[in-house]
Amino acid sequence: MLSDKNSLKIKLNRNINEDELKNFALNSKDSWRNVYDITGILPSKFPIPQNGISAKIRIAQKDPSTVRIVFEDAKKSQIYAQIDKKEITFSKKLAQNTQKTEQKTEQKTEQNTKKTAKKVANTEKTSAGKAEKTAKTQKENTKNDKKIAKKPEPINQKAMKITADTAIAATSNKLSKKQKASKIIVLDPGHGGDDVGALSQNKKLREKDIVLNVSKKTASLLKERGYKVLFTRSNDRFIKLRSRTSFANDKGAHLFISIHANAAPNKEKAKSMNGIETFFLSPSRSERSMNAANLENKADTDEMNYFTKVSFLNFLNREKIIASNKLAIDMQAALLKSVRASYKVSDGGVREAPFWVLVGALMPAVLIEIGYISHPDESQKIANSKYQDRLAKGIADGVDEYFAKNL
Repeated sequence: MLSDKNSLKIKLNRNINEDELKNFALNSKDSWRNVYDITGILPSKFPIPQNGISAKIRIAQKDPSTVRIVFEDAKKSQIYAQIDKKEITFSKKLAQNTQKTEQKTEQKTEQNTKKTAKKVANTEKTSAGKAEKTAKTQKENTKNDKKIAKKPEPINQKAMKITADTAIAATSNKLSKKQKASKIIVLDPGHGGDDVGALSQNKKLREKDIVLNVSKKTASLLKERGYKVLFTRSNDRFIKLRSRTSFANDKGAHLFISIHANAAPNKEKAKSMNGIETFFLSPSRSERSMNAANLENKADTDEMNYFTKVSFLNFLNREKIIASNKLAIDMQAALLKSVRASYKVSDGGVREAPFWVLVGALMPAVLIEIGYISHPDESQKIANSKYQDRLAKGIADGVDEYFAKNL
């Protein structure tokens, strides 16, 4: 990113065109704001310009998939955006004095051109036609230059979309063995013991068994890569929800990853609901997210009573939500890339929901729904060993991605 009094340049990780950016203006008594939204992900360390083309410039992750840039001034102003492959340049409209200067320059150029043409005509009549043609060309070029200078026009169209593969490709940083050895990852296979979790339609597949297998495969990969891995449960036993995050906190874990399998709320939706989803802790914004949370929260009613609404909200500090959001984005992207290398899978997206198992975690924490056990086809996939291998690789890759961007 480059910023000065005349422009702000933002570099992206892929080429975009003019149809991939949208903007709008907000007016109030004390300020005028030009707002630009880009669908994408900010790096963990992104410098915010202190001064430049606007009195205040704010750049932030508006939601899991949108970056918002706000230019704020005391009076009405217009910020223009111009795209050049992987770069967006924001600038203000040319000031009047600049336009006047250009007009004077243009007039002098025309006068000099005419004088030159006359001299050429007096000394060599045969070249008069060429001289006039040259003068006209110069005049047209000057006008064209002026037209170009008045651009760019504001863009108000579709937002840029960054694919899962692009998000992963953007990471160039690599962790050393020493850095990985210092990181503790707690894997939390959902349910266990008497709590079997969700069941497949034929009742033969149980969530608790599938997620334990995926967790063990993930642990093997993470250990091979040099991480220290701990389980909330490594066998078929039930662990209270509060004890899971308390265990991670006591061990000084750097990441908490809870692994589950989703289920449709009723038989009518069982055939249509499928895909991988990654959740981070936050008040739910959709019915689908709330249904998923309610399903997993049934695991321990006593624990839910322990976490009253007041204490729940107290745990939702902004810093942890942002870190968990970033982890969820990296995890979802890596999972999709790994699984789609061999299988078709739907992208359920990164979502917010009040999962009680994540409450109290002092580190970035996510809950992964590896697929819908209630779906007739997807239930067979998530129970398949080779499919589980792809899921495990995706989770391990997601851990690598997160740490590479947030050392």
